[in-house]
Amino acid sequence: MGVHSENFRARAARTARRCAVALVAANVVGAIVVFVLGVYVVPAPDVGDVAQLNALNLVVLGLCLALLFPAGGWLAGRRWNEISRWIREDRAPTPAERDQTIGFPLVLVRKEAALWAIGGLPFVVLNCVWSPALGAECAITILLGGMTTCALAFLLDKRFSRPLVAEALERTPLEHSERACFGVREHLTLSWVAGAAVPLAALVFLGVTVVAGVPASKERIGIAVVLLGTVGILVGLAANVATARQLSEPLTALRDALSRVEGGNLDVAVQVDDGSEVGMLQSGFNRMVHGLRERDRLRMLFGRHVGEDVAREALVRDDFELGGETRDAAVLFVDLVGSTSMAATWEPHDVVAELNAFFAIVVDCVTLHGGWVNKFEGDAALCVFGAPSSHPDAAGAALATARVLRDRLERDLPDVRAAIGVSAGTVVAGNVGTPERYEYTVIGDPVNEAARLTDLAKTTPGRLLASDAALERAAPRERVRWQQGESVELRGRSRPTVIATSL
Repeated sequence: MGVHSENFRARAARTARRCAVALVAANVVGAIVVFVLGVYVVPAPDVGDVAQLNALNLVVLGLCLALLFPAGGWLAGRRWNEISRWIREDRAPTPAERDQTIGFPLVLVRKEAALWAIGGLPFVVLNCVWSPALGAECAITILLGGMTTCALAFLLDKRFSRPLVAEALERTPLEHSERACFGVREHLTLSWVAGAAVPLAALVFLGVTVVAGVPASKERIGIAVVLLGTVGILVGLAANVATARQLSEPLTALRDALSRVEGGNLDVAVQVDDGSEVGMLQSGFNRMVHGLRERDRLRMLFGRHVGEDVAREALVRDDFELGGETRDAAVLFVDLVGSTSMAATWEPHDVVAELNAFFAIVVDCVTLHGGWVNKFEGDAALCVFGAPSSHPDAAGAALATARVLRDRLERDLPDVRAAIGVSAGTVVAGNVGTPERYEYTVIGDPVNEAARLTDLAKTTPGRLLASDAALERAAPRERVRWQQGESVELRGRSRPTVIATSL
């Protein structure tokens, strides 16, 4: 944090210097506009002793520069010290300080406008004494120069202050619908003022003075038109470039970030460095991507809880209803043998680790054969093949899974003994519970039969039993790996079950 803070303070100081340079440059442009309008564009009425008037204007100009420039620098520095307090203290700005930071360019321009008004007043009064018409021309000329200065100063300072605004918004974000500065419409309006409105207004002013009877030669009018066109092109270019970059750079960053999101990369965020609609768009994009990340995480967690097939089925369906549908499925039930003594004699974390290793093998084997683990029940697992997604050989897949699972457990977890039962038949698969809390599960005689076979398998060599119903539904390539045995009466069932063991 210390290195970051030092770097940011250095950037903030650099931002302040750039804003100061931009103010000076805007004032120079405004002064040039006033000079061009007063000397070459607008014809002045006859005032008699022009040399004396020019000398007095130069004296007033010197006094204004000597007084107003230091005053402007002092006011800007004082304002900067107030705004940059949170930067010096290395903390998040308060909402008021954040808004002051975002509005810093506008504050500078307001002070600039006030200084132009104060500095222009003596010129207007002086020239009015010599000629009311000349005073009016002077007032309009200074107004146009001040408008150019203020428009350019705002556009340039707004661009240069973006790093400062970005840090303020990162530490203290705006509300979703909050806007803290001029928007796109105001930016475009200021660009139009500097690049088109002032030159066109000066051209109108020239026409009005000529129509009013102020003498002007063809050469003067031609020079005035050329100069106004040149000023309009140069100043308009500077204003439009500043506005275009202010708007295009964040939009380009948004477009690139959107392309990355479309490519599946959700670890994306754009820098919010504007307090207008553009900033609202940037923060809205970040919120959208954050929501996508949350949804993706929830989908991943949902899939882990209920299985990928169930999660996919739930996400693609628009409607929800409790109940289920009839399916021809196979059921595999696996249960640990001696888990009670394990829990009594082992350390709790060792029990949990062993159970996790056991369930990891179960999930791997079941998933490999196209099934899914419907639920974990303590130290047992209910696995289903053929629901919710259809399976071309659900019974065969369940039987193959049972064989592979037994071998994997004996090889990878020799200290763990597990019993496995497999059955198949018609089940009801669907959502069971309430609209507020439900789960997808399977219900039917095959589920009960698989559970009873598992209980029986705990006392049977090999600890793996399947029902004749599973064998009858399995494909021949899997059926030949099993051998039917005796018929038994399983607890809770009304008909006997012919059991089978693997060869």
